[in-house]
Amino acid sequence: MRDPNRIDRFCNELSRLWHMVPDWRFGQLISNVLGQYVHETKRDIFFPEDDELLEYFRQYFSMEGSSPYEAPLKGDPPQQ
Repeated sequence: MRDPNRIDRFCNELSRLWHMVPDWRFGQLISNVLGQYVHETKRDIFFPEDDELLEYFRQYFSMEGSSPYEAPLKGDPPQQ
C-alpha cells in the first residue's frame, strides 16, 4: 500500500508551484506540465509514481532554465 501521507505532500508542493503562475487555471497547469512530460519522456502519465511526477513539476518550474517555463522572479509578471 502506498503511503497516504504522500497526498498532502504532493498537494502542498503542487500548490507552491502553481502560485508561480497564478493566472493559469488548473486545467492549463496540468495540460502544460504533463503535456511536456509526455512529449519529453514518451511515457503515459498513468505509469510514473507520484514522486517522479512531482520531480518533473519541480524541473518544469525550475530557475535553472532547463525547463520550457522559467518561474518568474519576485516582482516579475508571470509569463503567458
